[in-house]
Amino acid sequence: MTVLVVTGTSTGVGKTIATAAIAARAIAKGQSVVVIKPAQTGVLPGEVGDIDDVARLVAGVRTIELIRYPEPLAPDTAARRSGMRLLSLDEVVSVARECVEDLVIVEGAGGVLVRIGEFTLLDVARELGAPIVVVAASGLGTLNHSELTVRAIEAAGVEVKGLIIGSWPTEPDLAERCNLEDLPRVTGARIIGSIPAGAGQLSGIEFTNRAAEWVDPE
Repeated sequence: MTVLVVTGTSTGVGKTIATAAIAARAIAKGQSVVVIKPAQTGVLPGEVGDIDDVARLVAGVRTIELIRYPEPLAPDTAARRSGMRLLSLDEVVSVARECVEDLVIVEGAGGVLVRIGEFTLLDVARELGAPIVVVAASGLGTLNHSELTVRAIEAAGVEVKGLIIGSWPTEPDLAERCNLEDLPRVTGARIIGSIPAGAGQLSGIEFTNRAAEWVDPE
């Protein structure tokens, strides 16, 4: 079993679609895959969450969502405001370790230091001995956000597997074109993927067929 943790430089950078692409690529290679979303926020019971988007795009993937909170806030804040329980680090780690799939992907919420409970995704990665994939934005501001994220991960003694640009535009501007060269230079991490803007709107079949073109975490 291989465990991979996916975080972002911030919220809304494309973590879920990048997670789906990694899962689709692995399934196309004949591997079994489970995607774990410890905490989903801003989604009511019965509404579509991140884990549902992964299932829609990737046939054959197993998905696990441990808890969801109604308000679109950091999970620990959302839990306290709703009166719902906080997740524990042991619970998340235990669920991941009990999985039997070839590839276990744990997708965080927001950035790597966002509190999921009284812990962060970085703590999860460290406990599991798993590398982290960082999903980054393509445009202005991404160099600073990406370098800060990579430095925090490496300072904790966790491996950065690489960077994925979560949404690459059809017509990139000057900053975006420069960032393709500058991101590896300032972070020391290689770019292992780039997801075309709008990929999440594709059919599951087309998404899965094209995912291998977009990401290569190996």
